[in-house]
Amino acid sequence: MPLVGDIAARLDAVRRRLDAAAHRASRNPSDITLVAISKTFGPEMIRAAAAAGQLSFGENRVQEALAKQEALADLPLDWHLVGHLQSNKARKAAAAFSLIHSVDRQELVARLDAAAAAAGTRPRILLQVDLAGEATKAGVSEADLPRLVDAALDAAHLELAGLMIIPPIPDTPEDSRVWFRRLRDVRDRLVDQGVPASSLRELSMGMSGDFEVAVEEGATIVRVGSAIFGARPPLHG
Repeated sequence: MPLVGDIAARLDAVRRRLDAAAHRASRNPSDITLVAISKTFGPEMIRAAAAAGQLSFGENRVQEALAKQEALADLPLDWHLVGHLQSNKARKAAAAFSLIHSVDRQELVARLDAAAAAAGTRPRILLQVDLAGEATKAGVSEADLPRLVDAALDAAHLELAGLMIIPPIPDTPEDSRVWFRRLRDVRDRLVDQGVPASSLRELSMGMSGDFEVAVEEGATIVRVGSAIFGARPPLHG
């Protein structure tokens, strides 16, 4: 794990790589949101990243995120939930995150909608899609995605913002390109079929090992953890 003092340099390197990928694709880097995945790292690491200008952070577990939000309440941070969300955590998630990346079933849409109504919030959500049919990963299938889109659009207290994917673990960054391109194509077909483009603007795809390829294929959000924070500390308990 890098020292706190290394975070600024690592962030700068990631931003330079992101900018270069955007320029290769004739895109404006400002159209791409870098989310620093801070799961398992303590508040001091997040604070160091914030001091270097990083304000969007992603967490996998609701309880871990809530503890960090309390510890860092003096900072204007934007919190994303990127991990699988159990239905029984919907109430807390709807109140704590501006963007939930991992919505993958209609039951969860309904739970989040009710929770947001109770909390007086309106979180943005992304629908997690599993294009590879991996049994070990969450995500709605391409065949079931239109029904989930309809449910999300009907939710009164949620804002559908786009799609998310976690592709099969790649041997090389190029291995992920086909999945990123497919997700973009799926989004484009939904828009052609009448889904408002504003509801599918975001494509959350790409992590430390392949975010440059994701940017080249149209990602508007990249989720980068180890390239910023280093190897994750072991989990305890």
